Amino acid sequence: MTPLCLDPGCIHAYSLAYAYAYAYTNIKVITMNETERHVRLFRNGRNQALRIPREFELEGEEAILRKEGDRLIIEPVRKGQLLALLASLEPLTEEFPDIDEDLPQLDEPDL
Repeated sequence: MTPLCLDPGCIHAYSLAYAYAYAYTNIKVITMNETERHVRLFRNGRNQALRIPREFELEGEEAILRKEGDRLIIEPVRKGQLLALLASLEPLTEEFPDIDEDLPQLDEPDL
């Protein structure tokens, strides 16, 4: 565990996270790990953008972006996954019910 740095000149990210956790919650310690990274936002024309660090690169050329509350979720578009999923499922063994047995016969069309 990284020691807590209370020196006002200390700007070590872990120390700041520990100081914040200690000062405001005094219950749990916040640590930064390999799944988090501080990034800067910038403007690209009329769009807001960010650079994705190499360790977070997504596979493929497309991604799906969705918003959940104040979070943005980015997921790669994986093509061909539906066929792989269907191939992995067990085949159905039960028969489908005949739902049209009580319906009247259809009239033959006049051609």
